Amino acid sequence: MENQTRVALVTGASRGIGRAIALELAKNGCDIGLIYASNDEAAKSVAAEIEALGRKALTIRCDVSDFAMAKETVNAVITSLGRVDILVNNAGITKDGLVAMMSEASFDTVVNTNLKGAFNFTRHVYGHMMKRRSGRIVNITSISGMMGNAGQANYSSAKAGLIGLTKSVAKELAPRGITCNAVAPGFITSDMTAALSETMVEEAKKAIPLNRLGTPEDIAKAVSFLCSDAASYITGEVIKIDGGLYI
Repeated sequence: MENQTRVALVTGASRGIGRAIALELAKNGCDIGLIYASNDEAAKSVAAEIEALGRKALTIRCDVSDFAMAKETVNAVITSLGRVDILVNNAGITKDGLVAMMSEASFDTVVNTNLKGAFNFTRHVYGHMMKRRSGRIVNITSISGMMGNAGQANYSSAKAGLIGLTKSVAKELAPRGITCNAVAPGFITSDMTAALSETMVEEAKKAIPLNRLGTPEDIAKAVSFLCSDAASYITGEVIKIDGGLYI
C-alpha cells in the first residue's frame, strides 16, 4: 500500500471476487494470507500470480465457519507474515431455494459460512489489531442483503447480518483507529452468473442502469481503496457496487 508492506488476510481468495481482491492488494504492495475452502490448484495458481508481483503469498485451507480453525489460521498468518493489517471477509456460498422447500441444513450452512465465518475471523484479528492500534476490515456483503431476493432467504439473511456486524464492529474499533466497512456487490461475472442462461443475463442487465454486469475487479478496486490511507476517515459504511441496480 503506501510506501510499506502490509499484510492482508483474504478469505475465499482462490477464485472470483476473492482472487481479484487478493491480486489487487498485492499490486498495491501487500503480502497476502490467501485463505480458501477446497480448491488447492486454484489457490496455488493465485499464490503464483501474487509471488510474480514480488509479494509473499501464504495459502491456508480453512473452513471459515469453524471457530477454532479460524483462530489457527489467523495465528499462522501472523506467525508467517508478521502481522495482519487488513482482513477481507469474502468467503461465501449459496444454496438457493424457496423457503417452503429450503432444508434446515441449507439455511444453517449458508449462514455459518457467510456470516459466522466473518465473525470468526474478525474475532481472531480483533485483539491483534487493537494492540497495534491500526487495521482495516472489509466485509463483502451483497445487494441481496439490502433488498432481499426470492429463493435466497438464507443468503440474504446472512448478508444482511453481515451489514449489522460491520456497523457494530466499526463502532467498537473506531476508538483504536481501526475501520470496518462493507462492500455490497450486485450482479458480478462469476462462476454463479456463468451458470445462468443468456436470457437470464440479458434480463438482469435490463434492471441495471449501467446495462452491464460488474467484474470482480470492480469490487477489488473498491476494497483496495477502503484498505488504503485515503479511506482512513470512512468507517461503518456499506458501499454498493451494482451499476445502479439499487437506485
